Amino acid sequence: MNHQGRAKRATIEDVAREAGVSRALVSLVLQGSPKVSQQKREAVAVAMTALDYRPSNAARSLASGRTRTVGVLLDDLANPWFVELLDGMQGIFREQQLRMVLGDSRYLSRPGESPVSAFMELRVDGLIIAGDIDADEDLTRATLTTPAVVVGTRAFDLPAADRVTNDDAAGARLAVEHLIGLGHDDIAFLTAPTGSARVRADAYRETMTRHGLQECIRVIPTDMSEDAGFAAMSSLVDSGRMPTAVFAANDILAVGALSAADNYGIRVPSQLSLVGYDNTYLAGIRHVSLTTVDPVSREVGVRAAAFLLSRIADPSLPQRTEVLPPRLVVRNSTAHATRA
Repeated sequence: MNHQGRAKRATIEDVAREAGVSRALVSLVLQGSPKVSQQKREAVAVAMTALDYRPSNAARSLASGRTRTVGVLLDDLANPWFVELLDGMQGIFREQQLRMVLGDSRYLSRPGESPVSAFMELRVDGLIIAGDIDADEDLTRATLTTPAVVVGTRAFDLPAADRVTNDDAAGARLAVEHLIGLGHDDIAFLTAPTGSARVRADAYRETMTRHGLQECIRVIPTDMSEDAGFAAMSSLVDSGRMPTAVFAANDILAVGALSAADNYGIRVPSQLSLVGYDNTYLAGIRHVSLTTVDPVSREVGVRAAAFLLSRIADPSLPQRTEVLPPRLVVRNSTAHATRA
């Protein structure tokens, strides 16, 4: 025991001594070298277990030039959209014995520092950039030296990074066409200052105009939170011209709008139809039962992980983009428009 009462951490020298082999041979075992006999490999494994030895990731990375880690930079860990995305990635990375290190761009950086700096200090083998991250000079520079994939947005361009996303414009068209097909013409859109929301807003305007409903276009700005959805829906009700349907840029906004409707005694869907975007777990809650656009997040995660693995293996690959088609999931928050 040391002077603080804690057991001393086993070292590579302790493992070598316990196994009766050299330190260099233990290093070869940790690197997975085929030059070590099965007998020696087993002796080292037994010694590591007996001593509860945990190899230093830093030491292994110095020996192999790899850290076996992938940095995932997110724009908002609180957004449930990331759950299925990360699940899709994790399955692929686990198969390759790679660890994901998650970071929220809002909290990861120190003052005056890019959020990607922490991942560069960790010397990650690859980067996943998920959501609407600010593409600053440091991020651009990082992707020139580290294999990277942008996920879930086409709002900015990183010349050296691959891209995997759902088709936001097609998803918005699905939502608006669904509402128009139900007889709605006064359809409002709750938007936000993100690249994805801007693409969805443009597709909303285009679809409304194509159906001759340009006079009914209403785009309400929000900050992409449930409270903002509540406030935006409340403002529509208080305006004296409540729409018959609302399409929200994500499920969180739609849930806020649903709460506001309930607060005003407005019945969904008989008096108001609601559509969200992302098909998060929130949409599937029975009390919510939200019609929403599914951006096939898990499949996006799977494809992004596969792209990153291939780019780590061959950094000289040409830049690639894959856009996956979304689908509409119809639940209980939409119904045929009723006329007064």
